Amino acid sequence: METDEGVLMTDYGIDHLIQSGLVRGEVLCGEPLSAHTSLKIGGPAEVMVFPEDPLSVRHILHTANQENIPLFILGSGTNLLVSDDGLKGITMSLKAFSKIELTRGTDDENAVLYVGAGVPLPRIVQFAKKNGYSGIEALAGIPGSFGGAVFMNAGSFGTEIKDVIDSVALMNRQGELRILKKAELAFEYRKSNLPEDSIILSANIVLKKGDPDEVAQKTDGCMQKKRTSQPLGAHSAGCVFKNPEGESAGSLIEKAGCKGMNIKGVEVSTHHANYFINKGDAHFRDFIELMNIVITKVKEKYGITLEPEIKIIGDS
Repeated sequence: METDEGVLMTDYGIDHLIQSGLVRGEVLCGEPLSAHTSLKIGGPAEVMVFPEDPLSVRHILHTANQENIPLFILGSGTNLLVSDDGLKGITMSLKAFSKIELTRGTDDENAVLYVGAGVPLPRIVQFAKKNGYSGIEALAGIPGSFGGAVFMNAGSFGTEIKDVIDSVALMNRQGELRILKKAELAFEYRKSNLPEDSIILSANIVLKKGDPDEVAQKTDGCMQKKRTSQPLGAHSAGCVFKNPEGESAGSLIEKAGCKGMNIKGVEVSTHHANYFINKGDAHFRDFIELMNIVITKVKEKYGITLEPEIKIIGDS
């Protein structure tokens, strides 16, 4: 593989795997990660691969293990802050794992859905709304992939992904597949507690069969609340900080005088203070600098140390 300038880049054997048919999917070199994150921040991925099936994922994992190559799993990049230096090694995206289907074994009250890790969470919410399936209406307006939502136990308005999970299909970094039932999982606030080396491939979720009009009304109502309280559509990574127990991070940030604060193109949203907005040409280090200022001001005023909810990849 070569860059546009003709400089040879290592392909870590991925090109061979593609040509041999062992991996189905697209491979890119030097792909800017800013094109794959909602913040529009992030340098180039040395090698980026988009496998189309679990066997392809396994072959990529084996190659990474055998050659001791760094491997990063990228979801839809909606809660991610990536260094301007980019990522060495292999960046693997599961966006091709995009299937939603109604499984067999449903009854008069429940609908069991198989959902691939790469399915955008808004698409699942719309699928449920269209079919009158209740249980995830409150997740309307949350961006990101389903796999990322499971890993982070995404939630809103008192509803979390854990509330509808039946089982999760995982592959560890050795390429071994496991199916974990809900009873084996230990979800917490914004944590799944899945094994650290886990790659989520898919999950089954259980929704209630409801009245389509009622489900649509509730979904639309939750979406409208999000529109009035959050800067939807802006270049953000969602909530930057976790809510401390019994507190709202956004409220603490606002009362500490940080709302509207700006550092070189990164702004604490005037709409919701726990959202930081890339106003156009912000960099990783600018975002980190603003985070540190906000942490310091909240700590000084309330004695509370805010913890990041976004995932930070790389060093400034």
